[in-house]
Amino acid sequence: MKDQELKLKVEDALEEIRPFLQSDGGDISLISIDDGKTVVVRLEGACVGCSVNQMTLKSGVEMTIKKHAPQIETVINVE
Repeated sequence: MKDQELKLKVEDALEEIRPFLQSDGGDISLISIDDGKTVVVRLEGACVGCSVNQMTLKSGVEMTIKKHAPQIETVINVE
């Protein structure tokens, strides 16, 4: 899969999960995709410092991204 195609798939995944984050006052931005396997995102707004943001990242964001782009192995949040 080409880099641009992969980026579009990841962006689609983020658009799918974004309304849930925004309903709690948060948001998410794509920072990079490294080696076609690792997605780097930044949780924003109310998601910063939220006690459940790691659970949201793994069970929500990572799962949704992997559904759209199965070759992604991990999702990392940077602050």
